[in-house]
Amino acid sequence: MTRRRKQRAGAAAGLKGAMALLASAALLTTPGVAQRETVLKQINVPHHYYFREMYLPQATSGPSAATWSPDGRDLIYSMQGTLWRQTLGTADARELTDGPGYDYQPDWSPDGRYVVYSSYRNDQIELGLLDLSTGETSTLLGGGAVLVEPKWSPDGKRLAFVSTAYNGRWHIFVGDFAAGRLTNVTRITQDKDSKLPRYYYSVFDHFISPTWSPDGKELILVSNAGRIWGTGGFWRMEAKPGAVPREIHYEETTWKARPDWSSDGKRVVYASYLGRQWHQLWLMTSDGGDPFQLTYGEYDNTAPRWSKDGKKIAFITNEGGTTSLRVITIPGGMIEAVKPLTLRYRHDRATLSIKVVDEANKPLTARISVTGPDGRGWAPLDAWRRADDGFNRRERTFEFTYFHARGGAELSVPAGKFTIEVMRGFELQRVVDTVTLAAGSKTLRTIKLTRLANFPATGWFSGDLHVHMNYAGTYRNTPADLRFQAEAEDLQVVENLVVNKEQRIPDIGYFRGGELDPASTPSTLIKHDEEFHTSYWGHSGHLGLTRSFLMPNYAAYVNTAAASPYPHNSAVLDMTHEQGGLGGYVHPFESVPNPAKDETLTDGFPIDVALGKVDYLELCGFADHLSASEVWFRTLNNGFRIAAGAGTDAMMNYASLHGPVGLCRVYAESGKLDYKAWLGAIKAGRTFATNGPLLRFTLGGKGIGSEIRLRAGGALDATVSMRSNVPVDSVQLIENGRVALAFTLSPDSMKVEESIRINVSESSWYVVRAFSHRSRHPVLDVYPFAITSPIYVIVADQPIRSPKDAAYFIAWLDRLEKNAREHKGWNTEEERRVVLADIDRARATFRERSAASKPIP
Repeated sequence: MTRRRKQRAGAAAGLKGAMALLASAALLTTPGVAQRETVLKQINVPHHYYFREMYLPQATSGPSAATWSPDGRDLIYSMQGTLWRQTLGTADARELTDGPGYDYQPDWSPDGRYVVYSSYRNDQIELGLLDLSTGETSTLLGGGAVLVEPKWSPDGKRLAFVSTAYNGRWHIFVGDFAAGRLTNVTRITQDKDSKLPRYYYSVFDHFISPTWSPDGKELILVSNAGRIWGTGGFWRMEAKPGAVPREIHYEETTWKARPDWSSDGKRVVYASYLGRQWHQLWLMTSDGGDPFQLTYGEYDNTAPRWSKDGKKIAFITNEGGTTSLRVITIPGGMIEAVKPLTLRYRHDRATLSIKVVDEANKPLTARISVTGPDGRGWAPLDAWRRADDGFNRRERTFEFTYFHARGGAELSVPAGKFTIEVMRGFELQRVVDTVTLAAGSKTLRTIKLTRLANFPATGWFSGDLHVHMNYAGTYRNTPADLRFQAEAEDLQVVENLVVNKEQRIPDIGYFRGGELDPASTPSTLIKHDEEFHTSYWGHSGHLGLTRSFLMPNYAAYVNTAAASPYPHNSAVLDMTHEQGGLGGYVHPFESVPNPAKDETLTDGFPIDVALGKVDYLELCGFADHLSASEVWFRTLNNGFRIAAGAGTDAMMNYASLHGPVGLCRVYAESGKLDYKAWLGAIKAGRTFATNGPLLRFTLGGKGIGSEIRLRAGGALDATVSMRSNVPVDSVQLIENGRVALAFTLSPDSMKVEESIRINVSESSWYVVRAFSHRSRHPVLDVYPFAITSPIYVIVADQPIRSPKDAAYFIAWLDRLEKNAREHKGWNTEEERRVVLADIDRARATFRERSAASKPIP
């Protein structure tokens, strides 16, 4: 997945920094303009896009968590953001809550009267309380923090839960409950800076997923105290402040272990992926013991809960792709599906049918969003609900939600005014419609998508170079589902970059060498390739692998046998090129690196640029696009020809994600949709990268990626075209890293059509880019952005050179050398020697180019 130095909230600062480096005051962001920020930004823990999906509750299409009635006859579970009650053996489900906001993680009180739950509203997650005797709901505890995983003590007099109220970090709190009120709320876990070099987790220990002992005196919980990787092992402690936890069992977990203590006090059920790629249910003793596996399958079984008599376990599975609720009998192993076939809502509903067609009135697969008057999203029960990973608080109260649909959808919604938004990629016009629904009504809305552009008709095909089909998320994705999701986004090529999540690699079984996945069609190609993880040199993408998956899949993982910074990216890129593939740097920069000031600087990008190993760079991706472009410009200024690439880094089995697939995509001119030809077009630089704006650019009659050779300076005719579904603030021609010309936008800021003449006096490269100063819906990214690969003009055979930019990379390489010499993780001196030699070779290359004649000023 991604390598993040900062939270995405820092992207606005990166945007401003990149613009300042271009020395163009007109490009500075407008002071006070609100930008996209992460969901639940009060959580002060790194890698928001991991814990939000893997730990925080989501409004999923099917059930996401369940709790038993005291008599074991009924279950209450969360589904699509509300709570439902269903009796085992029946198909009727009755809705217990219906907003505002989203309700999750119910827990039934031992006396049967109350249900406590987590409720996402008011830009926080509160603890809600449902009184089953009256049906009334109330806020039990708020305060602006994130409160999750509430659990009643066996006597119903206390409540344990996880809260970020202390410094924005995960801690266990306990409060006293009586007469519908929670008092004496106290943090019982101790805050500690571990001083450990954790990559995906805070240096501060965390404490999550409490479960009570039958006597109500102790808790078992999950903590990463003393551990570097994963969310931690299982600890047991008295349920009071100052108690000292003791570790009873350790294995690497990733947010979803969620132990549950049986009423007999002997057994604990939890979810584990030990030695496997997917979570299953495991049992251990309350003192740890030697756990054993309870369920099996190539899918996730999670969120287990014992019935009060200890004879059944309810759990959530994604065996069918989306989530569903099941119950297993212990002993015996019979598994029963709990299917909510008849839904009885709290209030009268309306039926909204949506039909999506093209200009010939033929059904279209598309992305649909339905939003109610309170900002809450709605989706059909059979669709995979998706939620954006951030939003602008000035524009909406909740993050944007959506689902993919084949030709349309039918939803059951409450009465009120709804906004329907339909998109299918960037080449069809987005349609926004509103409809007011009365209770009991049935309404059909037909949405016709008209064409804005048709790039495949001219030999250009779009692809996402960086997708993770499965990555420890809520749903279980398959190549066929991924193809459907790509079709709904009008995307022709998907690179599923198979990668590890710490100890496991969920999609490794799909790797097929040089073959496309069988789910591919003539119009949608699915290829399984690889992202190589290193916490040191930066992450790299490896496309078009033909023989073998590169193993191990990571390097520089401290406290493991892969702690060495070798193989560095240079060696890994060589392995890819030996297979005939392409290699590139992915999600590269949140800000422009400063070799003189950056506290740490280990990214190996300049090594591999100088040694000719980088085929493409993700200029549009999970990073700051203008910052990445600024670094790229410096490479172009020294004669290195690296193609503009793009990849969303979308985890496509997530319910909340940076996405959807194709949010960041590259268009490549391959003439026909042939995978090898398409990769060849990327290698040749016949590309543009975008998250919305569509670009065309010719110079001297030549297209993007071309080289023009002139004996002497002169004038060249250029054409520039931009079409967009979203307004942009600027469309520019860049010459050798400088803004040469800003084009006049149409009144709606979504179109440019220009023919100009350019005077060329020296060897130069030219690109066209479009962007906005701030986030703009419907681009679910930090800001709209598009950029072409260069057209190169070589005058009198003089190379393109910039001593200033060469010096920048030399200073970067000096930092790399110093850090590499001091690194303690090398397995052998030979590994260290090879890396230092590559740094020396790279530095010599930049020095040689710095000394070239006729440099760029």
